[in-house]
Amino acid sequence: MPPTLDLSRTRHSKMIVSPPRINLRRAASYNHDHGPLSSTSSRFNFNHLLFSPPPSPGLPALVKRTRKPSGNFAHFVRPSRVMRILGWTIFVSSFFFFMRLVVAGPHGLPLINWSSQPRDDYVVAAQNDLPDFATPVVVKDTRGSTRWTVSIPRNHDFPLSASQYSDICTKCREVSSRVKALHSNKGLPQTILALGSHSESADRQFMDVAEAEKEGLLGGWTVKLSKIGKQRLEGNIVGDSKGALQDKPVCQQSMTFVLESEDAGLGKTMMLLWIAYGIAQKEGRAFFIDDSRWAYGDYTAIFQPPPVQACRPPPRNHMIPCPRQARHLLVSSATAAEILEEFGDLAISETAPDTPTQKTIFSLARRGHDALFKLNHEDSEYVESQIRKLIARRIVPGTKGKQNGMAIGIHVRRGDLHPLEYQYRHSYIPTNIYTETARELLETSFNHSGPSGSEDVAAKQHSFLVLASDDPTVYEADEFRHPSSPGLTVLRAQDRIKLASKAAIQQANPDKHVMHKFVDETFGWEGGFFAPMFKNLGVSADAKGEHGQTQPSAESMRLRSLVGRAYVMDLAVLADVSDVVVCTVSATGCRLLAVMMGWENAIEQGGWVNVDGRYRWTAVEV
Repeated sequence: MPPTLDLSRTRHSKMIVSPPRINLRRAASYNHDHGPLSSTSSRFNFNHLLFSPPPSPGLPALVKRTRKPSGNFAHFVRPSRVMRILGWTIFVSSFFFFMRLVVAGPHGLPLINWSSQPRDDYVVAAQNDLPDFATPVVVKDTRGSTRWTVSIPRNHDFPLSASQYSDICTKCREVSSRVKALHSNKGLPQTILALGSHSESADRQFMDVAEAEKEGLLGGWTVKLSKIGKQRLEGNIVGDSKGALQDKPVCQQSMTFVLESEDAGLGKTMMLLWIAYGIAQKEGRAFFIDDSRWAYGDYTAIFQPPPVQACRPPPRNHMIPCPRQARHLLVSSATAAEILEEFGDLAISETAPDTPTQKTIFSLARRGHDALFKLNHEDSEYVESQIRKLIARRIVPGTKGKQNGMAIGIHVRRGDLHPLEYQYRHSYIPTNIYTETARELLETSFNHSGPSGSEDVAAKQHSFLVLASDDPTVYEADEFRHPSSPGLTVLRAQDRIKLASKAAIQQANPDKHVMHKFVDETFGWEGGFFAPMFKNLGVSADAKGEHGQTQPSAESMRLRSLVGRAYVMDLAVLADVSDVVVCTVSATGCRLLAVMMGWENAIEQGGWVNVDGRYRWTAVEV
């Protein structure tokens, strides 16, 4: 008999004992499985041991429920609503604060004074703490707002040197950034400061010189000359030397181009001059030229005076090189980047397509060429006569001008300028490349242009090359004396002024147009134009001062002017006579020829041919 369970001694009065047939394992219906089959079955798991039945909905909650607020005040002070109200309050307050700064301007900004050491020959005679040299300064206007301007003493020499103008431009950028930083530190965003500016690059904190003087910020101070007898230099504005413009009102806006460059060459200065004139006309500025320190002497000895303006130049201390928005802007080769930076990178590029910016600069230069490239009366008459003679030479007789030969201009630059092409970068482009290019142009034009598609022999016979070079030995090269095309003639662009070789000088050629001996020891222009040779024209060894430098004499300036006249006459004849010009883009004269020929003729129709690599036309690198 099996043993029985005795419950009489337990402390619990009630206990339920399950019958032996009741299965205590959880029902399979909770998770819809049928329980474990065996320990080795893939359906075997331990879920049946971890099961916890869901709480009964009838049991009391474990956490006491929070009662909903019944009052309106508790509903109003919800955190999200408080944050929204606080945010709107801050936004409205900030808006009125910014508007107050825009209207009244920030106050309490310090004035920046430029300390300077007094020079030996100047004494500052003013109560204002302003420097006695040209420099940007920071001032406060009548509203107490911090502004900046460019301070130049009223009786300071004009024009300043190229290095001084370059230094002023550097300081302009520094001072402009400093003033903008002061405004930013006061909490005024630069986007708000720029409101109302005429362009994105305009500096709202800049105050023009005339405006600063009107408010008394620069007025009342001058620089006295302590050296007795020293006179102030006022420069030489071309066309205003005799006071011809004194009866006219002062220009509202102007641009003055100073003809001074550390580069002895004439081409870069001419290109920048033309572009500056085009920009001035585009912006409605009067245009003036100063030639007081030009290496080639008087501007009117080479060119005719520029177009007469309807107003007179402003005071000299109002002509400043920066910023770009200045009312009276001064431009030179040293500061040309200030007016060209809006066009981006102007570096010459190889195999790059023509861009809209490139065409824009070309059109500006062309506008300057049309207004300024007018030779003096004597040279102009000679050039026109030479052009008529050369054009008549290419007309086939009996055709009444319907059948013409081709005039191919050749411009060869040697001297201190080397090509861009890698294999010739330390030498020069061989002369046979010029002649071979000319021969290919002739064959392309006339090999199938005759009757029934045959060769046009008559047109070839009346074709010729027009040659211009700074190296007199180029004219004697075999490639030009005996061209590869039979019967092809090579002519000088002009022979009014010729740069002679040493052999020609020693022969004492009686031709008055040949430049004769002008130094103690005879030397010629073999090899081309070199800057040291140009600067020493007419200077003897005994006349050189310390470090080999001296002020050029009147004879030196006359000889330099002759070199400049020869250069521009060569360009004038090549541009007007040639159907096609072959040259090297590394030479600025080659780029000038493209402008003189025009965009359609030179670029679109292929009348301008570069033999120095695969580079496109570029105005100038600054």
